[in-house]
Amino acid sequence: MKNMERELVCPVCKEMYKQPLALPCTHNVCHVCASEVLLQNGHLYCDPTSEPTSPAATPSTRSPRLGRRAVPKPDRLDRLLKSGFGTYPGRKRGAVHPQTVSFPCPACQRDVDLGERGLGSLFRNLTLERVVERYRQTINISAAIMCQFCKPPQLEATKGCTECKSSFCNECFKLYHPWGTQKAQHEPTPPTLTFRPKGLMCPEHKEEVTHYCKTCQRLGCQLCRLCRVRRTHTSHKITPVLSAYQALREKLTKSLAYILSSQDTVQTQIAELEETVKHTEVNGSQAKEEVSQLIQGLCAMLEEKRATLLQAIEECQQERLASLHGQIREHQAMLENSGMVGYAQEVLKETDHPCFVQAAKQTLLVVRPSVRPECRNIPSPASGRLPALGGGGMLPDAGRRLSPAAPEAPVIDTQRTYTYDQIFLCWRLPQHSPPAWHYTVEFRKTDAKAKGLKLWQRREEVRGTCALVEYLDTDSVYVLRVKGYNKAGFGDYSEDIYLHTPPAPVLNFFLDNRWGFNRDRLAISKDQRAVRSVPGIPMLFAAERLMTSCHLSIDLVIGDVAITQGKSYWACCVDPSSYLVKVGVGLESKLQEWFQVPQDVVSPRYDPDSGHDSGAEDATVEAPPPYAFLTIGMGKILLSHGSALTSRDPNGCTVPLPPRIGICLDYEQGKVSFYDAVSFRELWECGVDCSGPVCPAFCFIGGGALHLQELVANKQERKVTIGNFAKLD
Repeated sequence: MKNMERELVCPVCKEMYKQPLALPCTHNVCHVCASEVLLQNGHLYCDPTSEPTSPAATPSTRSPRLGRRAVPKPDRLDRLLKSGFGTYPGRKRGAVHPQTVSFPCPACQRDVDLGERGLGSLFRNLTLERVVERYRQTINISAAIMCQFCKPPQLEATKGCTECKSSFCNECFKLYHPWGTQKAQHEPTPPTLTFRPKGLMCPEHKEEVTHYCKTCQRLGCQLCRLCRVRRTHTSHKITPVLSAYQALREKLTKSLAYILSSQDTVQTQIAELEETVKHTEVNGSQAKEEVSQLIQGLCAMLEEKRATLLQAIEECQQERLASLHGQIREHQAMLENSGMVGYAQEVLKETDHPCFVQAAKQTLLVVRPSVRPECRNIPSPASGRLPALGGGGMLPDAGRRLSPAAPEAPVIDTQRTYTYDQIFLCWRLPQHSPPAWHYTVEFRKTDAKAKGLKLWQRREEVRGTCALVEYLDTDSVYVLRVKGYNKAGFGDYSEDIYLHTPPAPVLNFFLDNRWGFNRDRLAISKDQRAVRSVPGIPMLFAAERLMTSCHLSIDLVIGDVAITQGKSYWACCVDPSSYLVKVGVGLESKLQEWFQVPQDVVSPRYDPDSGHDSGAEDATVEAPPPYAFLTIGMGKILLSHGSALTSRDPNGCTVPLPPRIGICLDYEQGKVSFYDAVSFRELWECGVDCSGPVCPAFCFIGGGALHLQELVANKQERKVTIGNFAKLD
């Protein structure tokens, strides 16, 4: 009780609640405080439900009939509603725009709409009053309640009257409740400072609350219920107040029990958070101190190196100046001895050899120029001859100055690049390459029959490291390259990559999960693009049939589209660990018959040694088979090459399973081809009956999984469309 005092304080007067009113925003405020707030905001409010201040002003004294007023009967309520019940003085019946009262809630700082009646439409929070009274008794149990009618000195009150809303001593109670009057029937109660009605009353009709509107979340009386149902609260959920009491009490009890049960956990978490706060503060202080010491050390080292560099520069400068001054003096001396030049010229005219040698030696001692010392430059921070800082060479050589560099040639990511309905091209920069602002993607179609090369098509300012290339021709080879750009300009092109497009337009479809497939052994994903075979118990039961020369049954799933014309291509990925999977096509009518009668060893079209279910090995059947499948199992593809295979000749009849299998159906030609969808190398081709709609089909024997290839156009998050191409010369 002592910890909840802040919940019992009015946000306006900062004191304990006195006759609190419940606002529509779920906050509470004292009745007197609410009236003062309305007056401050310019609303002249006269409360018709104000409490009496003396026994002489009680409603029972003014009119004894009011105390004995009975609740109107339902038929009476109907007549009141039909006659215009609900109007009151000051309001015109049928007013189009009634004035409403806006109350600024001091707790949530929002304007609350109180309607036309203002505070008269608010309920009194009797529960909060009782809590406040119990709290007062807890913190100040010895405080005595004095009689409100004794002349000084006042005596301690011994009785209270709910009807009179006052506390009395014994003598005053007898005085104000004389025998033979209506007030003598008032029942005495223990003295108190606050008097409340026995039950919650409707503020509008002054009737006992009996119903609760779940839609409006508001209590109401019988009159409110009839009035609202017929007017503005049509179709609202109205329940008896007892039902609302039970539901809310149960909900509050559960919430309170959960809070109480989790208090230990919350306390533990608070302790952990406080400990974390302490560690954070300590670690932050240590980090600040370490950074300060490090910066101080760096500053001291820089200052020391600065003094060393300045001293070295000064010494080099003095040495250079001394050398230059000496050279200047020597050259000036040469100019002063210019008369010796003429003498030397005359000496050269001497023809007597011994005399010339004697004179020349004397002349050379005078006119011989001094050897110029090596000219050395003053070291600078860019010369590289200054002492290195910290042994790490903070001052680089002039030839090693950093300058902007263009990006290196990008590297095409062949693992992520592939071709389907469009080309999805990915690349990356080398590890130590300068960054690129954007890229230019170029491509062109290669045609061996064409005389000249086709022009490059390109898209500039491609952001990111991947792009989509669309609007391509089928069964063609395209060459692509990429280059980066930054402040230094364009970098080198990447190596050319050649990609082959599918032999026919790509068919987009999903796996049909509506009918036919065995739900016990096949599981289709939510996006209907993947299927997984789970043999389970049926596989164990089928194992017994193997001992009696029976084969396992085949589980079949088909696509949700049927092909009736043209050429179509699609691709799928088969799990290498699958036991036995067949991919291909079949007539829709025959596939439906297959669903009705699952195929097993009695099927004339299934020979386990033939490798495929095309029926091509049956020489007695001239018509093309109704379906054709490529057999895949244990990471291998079984190729029959048009002849039946035996278990004794396994070599040369299998190829490794590629990452993706491509299927191309030519409806007009009545044939189906199977490809390695990565290199577009043809694996096998056979005929198929195309007299009706043909559907993609997939068969499973034992465990296995596959998923359909996703369209490149669906990769919106990585899509950079190559369109509006500019041609290069």
